[in-house]
Amino acid sequence: MLTVLVTPLILFMAIVAPLWLILHYKSKRQVEHGISEQEREQLNALATRAKDMSARIHALENILDESVPHWRER
Repeated sequence: MLTVLVTPLILFMAIVAPLWLILHYKSKRQVEHGISEQEREQLNALATRAKDMSARIHALENILDESVPHWRER
């Protein structure tokens, strides 16, 4: 009975725990440094694209409202 619990615990402590700690502190270090300039540029580009897409969707909805009055109920 004891070996049933000890063997998985040893495997966990030898393999999983070190990887878990390494990955945890690596991601924590990246979060502390914040986002890079390249990531900031990508976020700004995505925000601009999202605004453009929102305007397009709004325009398409207006067109549909005029041409097919009850399209939202379908």
